[in-house]
Amino acid sequence: MPSPRSADHPAVSSPQRDTVDSLISQTRRLRGGLDAVRRDTAADPGGADDARLRWQRALCELAVHQLDDLGRHLGELREGLPADHPETDAEASRAGTAPEAGTAAEAGAAAGSGAAGRAAGGAEATGGARTGRGSLLSRVGSAEWNLLTDEVTWSDELFRIFGRDPGDGGLTLDELPSWVFAEDQPILTGMVTDCLVDGKPIDGEFRVVRADEVVRTIHMAGEPVLDDDGGTASMWAVLRDVSELRRSERAVRESRDTLRHQQRIARTERRLAVEAREAVLPPWRGSLRLPSGDGFPGAGPAAGGAALDLAAHCLPSESGDRIGGEWYDALELPDGRTLLSVGGLTGHGVAATCGMAMLLGAVRGMAVAGIEPGSLMGRLNQLLAVSAQPSLVGAVCGQYDPRTRTLVWAQAGHPAPLLFRQGTGRPLRSPAGVLLGATAGAAYAQAEERLEPGDLLVLHTGRLAREAEGATERLLTLAPRLTAARSPQECVRIVAEAFGDEPRESDACVLIARVAGTGA
Repeated sequence: MPSPRSADHPAVSSPQRDTVDSLISQTRRLRGGLDAVRRDTAADPGGADDARLRWQRALCELAVHQLDDLGRHLGELREGLPADHPETDAEASRAGTAPEAGTAAEAGAAAGSGAAGRAAGGAEATGGARTGRGSLLSRVGSAEWNLLTDEVTWSDELFRIFGRDPGDGGLTLDELPSWVFAEDQPILTGMVTDCLVDGKPIDGEFRVVRADEVVRTIHMAGEPVLDDDGGTASMWAVLRDVSELRRSERAVRESRDTLRHQQRIARTERRLAVEAREAVLPPWRGSLRLPSGDGFPGAGPAAGGAALDLAAHCLPSESGDRIGGEWYDALELPDGRTLLSVGGLTGHGVAATCGMAMLLGAVRGMAVAGIEPGSLMGRLNQLLAVSAQPSLVGAVCGQYDPRTRTLVWAQAGHPAPLLFRQGTGRPLRSPAGVLLGATAGAAYAQAEERLEPGDLLVLHTGRLAREAEGATERLLTLAPRLTAARSPQECVRIVAEAFGDEPRESDACVLIARVAGTGA
């Protein structure tokens, strides 16, 4: 039955049809755009269960529910209640009002408060609005509990929400809590008590378990109906099934929490990867002349030898988050030669940096033991063949003798060092060598190059640009500037400026060595 106070309020006037049509058109355009976004988020060719994609899909589903509700609501608002509906006319006559537009009233019911909302409840209680399974109105019902007569009036929609046979009648205020989750019963009791005793409006949610064991989340909004003496005569409420909406919100929340957790893990892994790399790479930045005779007994260039001035730099990836297994290294060997190496493992994160640390340790150890670059590469390949976590590695390893100004070097699927002399540059001719870890038993040749005072060697990991060949060509165009630079550190700055904005999927390292001594 309609609220006794509904006669105090005029019927809601029908909105202008063209205004509603315009709103419907806008909603359809939004829905079409959302469908396109939803298709994009649903496309996961790799089948990866990515937290960010799940979060995006959940947000799209939530937006779909909201727009679908809005579209149905506007459509029903445009149609209005049929003027010749007999039950509506009869109920309106008894209430002393004209028939109200059903979906305009529904708008108030969905809002859940105020005169428009109570008018919606009256319209729904009569069954005057057309409803269907899955429509907006089928998820919104109304009820009134008369405290003077103990009469309970439920709309047809409310019976459907509760899965209750209308022949059994509506639940009384004493019976209703038995359908509610035990932990939600205090919520319902508090709302009803505040309404009946203190005259406060009702606004809250609780979960019910229907007779068919289906759980529904119900939003209840309403207010007390007062008699002429100001006492509470009845309690009126609109109840909306918000189960689908809450499920969508929960999916968004859970996906967001998962994404945040994975982001925290990613930040931790990145920090560990950075610390692992910084722990093993040379602890110097900028120009440095390797110590003479301080590293190993008898070490250091012989009299008249041409030592190296060195500088190195690591350029970060485009995102700054993909810490890989790239390295650069320079080490003075016991016999006075200088080890120069650059390289990189496939992959990113802690596993890649730990693998890099293992390989770099092996390179240093074998070089200190006097193993030549070609043989050194072959043994590194054997080491990767028996590794528990096999990976592919590209590397260059050279040993420079300052007494003869000779560089002996080998490579494994890696760009050759670049030699700059008198304003021009060229890549050194590469000896044979495949990627480390690509095939067992691979042989690695080595090449020899005699350098001149003032020569500049540039070793890089090949990821300065998207294509390694492109990086080599661009470095060669810098020849006039590099050979004119006063120090290797200035050369590093020139390279960093040239490649600093280059989009890279991983970090890139560059090692620059200049022959600083005079010839023998």
